[in-house]
Amino acid sequence: MAKTKVGIIAVTGYAGVELARLLFHHPEVKVTAVTGRTLAGKKLADVFPHLADFDMKITENVGDNVDIVLAALPHKESASVLTPLVKKGIRVIDLSADFRLKDPKLYETWYGFTHPAPALLKEAVFGLPELYRRQIAKAKLVANPGCYPTSAILALAPVVKEGLIGPDIIIDSKSGVSGAGREPSLGVHFSEVNEDVAAYALNGHRHLPEITQELALLNKGPALKITFVPHLIPMIRGIFTTAYAPLLSGRIGLGKEAKQKLIELYKEFYKKEPFVRISAGPPHTKHTSASNFCIIYPTVDERTNRLMVLSVLDNLVKGASGQAIQNMNIMLGLPETMSIEALGVYP
Repeated sequence: MAKTKVGIIAVTGYAGVELARLLFHHPEVKVTAVTGRTLAGKKLADVFPHLADFDMKITENVGDNVDIVLAALPHKESASVLTPLVKKGIRVIDLSADFRLKDPKLYETWYGFTHPAPALLKEAVFGLPELYRRQIAKAKLVANPGCYPTSAILALAPVVKEGLIGPDIIIDSKSGVSGAGREPSLGVHFSEVNEDVAAYALNGHRHLPEITQELALLNKGPALKITFVPHLIPMIRGIFTTAYAPLLSGRIGLGKEAKQKLIELYKEFYKKEPFVRISAGPPHTKHTSASNFCIIYPTVDERTNRLMVLSVLDNLVKGASGQAIQNMNIMLGLPETMSIEALGVYP
């Protein structure tokens, strides 16, 4: 049986090159096209020697000889490039934010552009398999979630769905520098980032509406009030999210009883999920490095009866390329874990 032909758009960015690495040993697909605007015409091996076995050139366009496309273009650029492909019947997984939000007006507010294909926003499926597996299987267009939202939504989904917390939620997240992309800029220059930790986007990060949208769909109580504060930390890979919310009185008990019930709730909620692990203690970002796993640790501050959930993942894998391949496998009817089964690299 012929392998599924895959095209990678924007292979030269961090997410694109990670897609290529993870797909190399995939037994059911073959990468047949890789694109990159500024490096078109060059051999992939000359740009990335560790990908020498692909033996292919970078092109300007993905062409029509593909069955499915994984796109790692920047926000604002992706929608205009991918819309014609979707209309041709090519299945698409978009790693940008251009199809994640259902309300087209939010793109003007948070991303500064008018969406060129608002009709496709209704058709696009939010690509978080733990919540939308059945819809992903039938989708023609999947909007791969952002790295921060993946960690935050997975951290809070069980308690929001069960109505165990009050609406006032604080999400504190820290990201490695690769989350800013491969394009050089002063803010991610080594001398600026090394031995430094800094918060940013305090007036609202563009991933906030994505987090709010998805948690609101699970919420049956009062409207959620979410404060999201991201931080840049001096490491290459990783997302570390700590989410806080008040536990509602009488819903889950107090102290040690609440802690045990939370662990049981999270284990039950994610018991069939191949890439979510509920840990016995606080996880480290290194525990998920280069893997598609998200490790979650829910607990309670006994003094304040406040929920605390720790969630870690690799921003380039479960937060981007690995999750895209997980979605691709679901769309193609393949085993969900195919080619992304590797455990984290530690230390």
